[in-house]
Amino acid sequence: MVRTPLTPWERRRGERFGALLRAARGERSMVEVAAAAGVSAETLRKIETGRAPTPAFFTVAALAGALGLSLDVLVTACAQDAEAAALSA
Repeated sequence: MVRTPLTPWERRRGERFGALLRAARGERSMVEVAAAAGVSAETLRKIETGRAPTPAFFTVAALAGALGLSLDVLVTACAQDAEAAALSA
């Protein structure tokens, strides 16, 4: 299966999502949060650095739960910030 390349907007959205997770993680270690979410630390690292800009829904939901974040808040923040960046570019 060949994956369709991501658009610049999708990349920015993924970068914003990673930044939001890093900020929400605060002083907690990446390993601690990953374990609480049931994902690998490498998966979390890739998401936070933007190398995995389109994680699976259940990964996003698990990370949101481990960090005490609302999925609604994440969606709104990521979409609006990425869209604003695209408009200003």
